[in-house]
Amino acid sequence: MLTSTLESLRCPFCGTALDIIDNAALERTADRISAGVLGCQCCAFPVVAGIPVLIADDRTRDAMHALEAGRGDDALLALLGLDTEERRVAFRACMARGSDATFREALEILSPDAEGTYFIYRFSDPTYVTMRAVVRSLGGRRRPSRVIDVCGGAGHLTRDMLTLPSSPFTVLADVFFWKLWLAQTFVAPGCEPICCDGNAPLPFASRTFGMVVLADAFPYIWHKRMLADELTRVAETDGCVLMPHLHSSLAFNFSAGMTLTPAAYADLLADLKPRLFRDQVLTDGVLDRCEIDLSTPGSADDVGEEPSITLVAGGDDLFRRYAIEEPSGITGELILNPLYTVTRDGDQTRLTLTFPTPEYEEEFGGCRRYMPDSLTLPGDLSRPLRPEMFGERYEDLRRRRVLLDTPRRYS
Repeated sequence: MLTSTLESLRCPFCGTALDIIDNAALERTADRISAGVLGCQCCAFPVVAGIPVLIADDRTRDAMHALEAGRGDDALLALLGLDTEERRVAFRACMARGSDATFREALEILSPDAEGTYFIYRFSDPTYVTMRAVVRSLGGRRRPSRVIDVCGGAGHLTRDMLTLPSSPFTVLADVFFWKLWLAQTFVAPGCEPICCDGNAPLPFASRTFGMVVLADAFPYIWHKRMLADELTRVAETDGCVLMPHLHSSLAFNFSAGMTLTPAAYADLLADLKPRLFRDQVLTDGVLDRCEIDLSTPGSADDVGEEPSITLVAGGDDLFRRYAIEEPSGITGELILNPLYTVTRDGDQTRLTLTFPTPEYEEEFGGCRRYMPDSLTLPGDLSRPLRPEMFGERYEDLRRRRVLLDTPRRYS
């Protein structure tokens, strides 16, 4: 973590500022802390692998004590949730590969379940495609200097926030340390990860962020009223609060969580005068017209019984139409979408859309709207990919998510 981050951190329990404790656990340079202990007026918290863990539970305390005893590896393995020797051995072997280790390999060790599958294919699922467009549109309009992705998981959307035009200071907050470690290591290098609980007060000073984003996760939060107040508190006075893909209790949703009605979501942030938008209408705009239209009134009555909605709160200047310009440049590595099975056929390559599980297809099969079931491309695509290999088809393949610009070492 950057030492400058301490200026905006606050204890989630007593609210006081955090300081570095000068003890044997401390590993730092002039501007960064890679390991150590932070203290406030009521608690102490560990910093492991450069990630401050602002949670008070047995696992965190054990990790802090291991760190202070000179057992930094044990602290890391404990916070990653590697609770069996088999998983610890597999993780060490993966990390021993250095720059050859991939996000997918590490994810299979840290999350060998449906959530891991979801993360692998995140960059092309329909909900991500829409919320990415909304985030880039609003972030480009306001050009905030500091942004935060609350409950941001492994950092897929955080990566887009890092590339906003103003190159903002970008915080990724999540309760799961292993997700933050994956984000920092593979998906969104350059973000500032903070491990904290969305069901507790956020560990930041008031009026810290020009844009506050909470995507997908709010329906799973139990203390919704408190978190809504916290999102309002940490946003700058003229800042933006964005909550994409809120599951509505008025319609069916996969993995719905603890849903509310659209009116109830709006009431939680009533002081910010939020507007609500139908996710399906936003998606239609992105795919059919390359635009995000936030110019409509956006009341609870307007969204009706839409299964999921997006909430936007901020100044009147936010609520307009935004033309979407899909970047064709590459910030990471150009790859074939991992949802495709690749078959070499002479001097051609055949791609076949193949979903990892029936459950994944049922929830995210809407990607067929832009991803073809099959297609054939010329040449050998097993080597590193470059735009010129696809000629005039390149822009369309990017737009349809057949080709993805992913972080290096993603899969």
